[in-house]
Amino acid sequence: MNPNYPVYIVSKGRWETRLTSKALEKMKVPYSIVIEPQEYDEYAAMIDPFKILVLPFSNLGQGSTPARNWIWDHSISIGAKKHWIIDDNIENFHRLNRNIKPVVESGTIFKAAEDFVDRYENVPIAGFNYYSFCKTTDKVPPFTLNTRIYSTLLIDNKFPHRWRAKYNEDTDLSLLALKDGYCTIQFNAFLAGKVTTQRMKGGNTDEIYKDGTLEKSQCLVNLHPDVAKVVWRFNRWHHHVDYKKFKRNKLIKKEGLQIPNTVNNYGMKLKEKIE
Repeated sequence: MNPNYPVYIVSKGRWETRLTSKALEKMKVPYSIVIEPQEYDEYAAMIDPFKILVLPFSNLGQGSTPARNWIWDHSISIGAKKHWIIDDNIENFHRLNRNIKPVVESGTIFKAAEDFVDRYENVPIAGFNYYSFCKTTDKVPPFTLNTRIYSTLLIDNKFPHRWRAKYNEDTDLSLLALKDGYCTIQFNAFLAGKVTTQRMKGGNTDEIYKDGTLEKSQCLVNLHPDVAKVVWRFNRWHHHVDYKKFKRNKLIKKEGLQIPNTVNNYGMKLKEKIE
């Protein structure tokens, strides 16, 4: 089972690693990888050229934001109501259930997430939590409302805002939604195994994170001083956002929605991995 909405990977300088591409290939999930023109030959040597979309610009020094907005426009041009946009450093996708986090082998988690989000009329942004943020020793709900959505995002194309920040652009977009009274849904039942920021060559690591994380964190504070501040944690600067004020944002079900009172596992089954 695969997603209904188009899936895009935004990528730069990572034709050799291709982590997200490899993960989606194993899952047989259709996708497009969006790259800058000067890197076409390198990517085309590794990935089916029919899966490659080439941007009309390069090396703008604005991080991935221009590419993300181009992707948004592209998804509208093909008639899509929503689109998935995924970072290029996701090693695997996982299903969290009964405190285990096995790797998934199909795109079913994308389809299940879409169906859940499509029940509501006020969720412009949803996505998967990070694998590392959901410990198997903790009691974790299947989803969390009204928080930031990182790295694997399902975006409603009718959302009136666009990507704008050079740094922490996903947190900024999430906050724009929450401040407008919308809800965000962060799935804990479905997880993305992302490589830690700045641990991998390419992407924003080479282009805009050369001087550490202070400027990155301060950028978000400048945009949202009412809810964000800069903190020192884990031997580097981070931003900290207080999401408590958005607890009053409530999901609004679509008119006429009827939810079956049964469990739907979408055919997913837990298989023992044989080494």
